[in-house]
Amino acid sequence: MYAMNKWVYCVLITTIVNVNAWAGDVQNERAAREECSAFLQAGMRECLEEKTNASAAELKKVEHQVSKTLGKWDEDTKYINLARSKFEASSKEFVRYRAAHCAFNASRSGGAAGNSFEIMRLACVFELNARRADQIRDVIADLPLK
Repeated sequence: MYAMNKWVYCVLITTIVNVNAWAGDVQNERAAREECSAFLQAGMRECLEEKTNASAAELKKVEHQVSKTLGKWDEDTKYINLARSKFEASSKEFVRYRAAHCAFNASRSGGAAGNSFEIMRLACVFELNARRADQIRDVIADLPLK
């Protein structure tokens, strides 16, 4: 039964992430929590972990695409290298910001019992990953390529 539920979670999350990516909409953390609230608290946490893992994988894919796109950019090498180093710095700062912001966001759970802190944190990480991936796509979308 548990294996079946886990499989259903995976299919559900994959479908939702793919539909949201196709539509160009980023689901916010509140909507992610509401969507996963159909499950008991432990299932809600697992649902949000799946969504967060999927958003992290998508962000990693987009970050890799930046490197490939910059390599094809119709610009002098020194500017390509500068853009790459600025992007790396931006990515490191994003990770720091995401950790700090989501810790703050999760602190809103106060003294709530159970998985509340982690549920809030995961939903926040999910949203910020998805928003960052969209922002990066927008930045590289109109680079003139060789």
